[in-house]
Amino acid sequence: MTKRDKMDEIIRELRESARVKLEILKEAENIQRAADKMTQALATHHRIYLFGNGGSAADAQHIAGELIGRFRKERPALPVISLTTNTSALTAIANDFGFEETFARQVEALVEEGDVVVAISTSGSSLNVLKAVEVAKEKGAVTIGLTGASGGRLVSLVDICIKVQSDNTWHIQEGHITIGHILCGLIEDGLAKRDS
Repeated sequence: MTKRDKMDEIIRELRESARVKLEILKEAENIQRAADKMTQALATHHRIYLFGNGGSAADAQHIAGELIGRFRKERPALPVISLTTNTSALTAIANDFGFEETFARQVEALVEEGDVVVAISTSGSSLNVLKAVEVAKEKGAVTIGLTGASGGRLVSLVDICIKVQSDNTWHIQEGHITIGHILCGLIEDGLAKRDS
């Protein structure tokens, strides 16, 4: 690959990434609805739980970290939990019950009515994510999905679905973390307004 070929590839990737992010504008209303539900849950002493596989697991941890710590504002820590971080629970559940139960079992143990569950799946078809959403709905949680263009089964399972218009996993993930940062900012702003 020549230097010019490499430059062309870089330009193509950046343009596609920008295009995908601009397409997220079509999801602005769903992002606002999701932020409102998450803010309401936190304001009424409920919790937010996030989960996903692979890069989506990293996104779940990233978003939880921003809200437990600080995103843009100085404020109290918020009860936001990533179900992807307890390796002992994840491996024990996968070993004893099967991989499709890794998140559902944790949702069964932790989630209460009024909590919000954020399921992240680029395909919208990950069995362990879908099963956890089903359990969350049974428990009375608000369910939010972040997925890709096709949306898979996740679209019809969740209360609010935010789709990134791409079939490329890496560009979907770039969109998901952008959405996650927007949600963090809206949640902080929403809670600050309630406290003022």
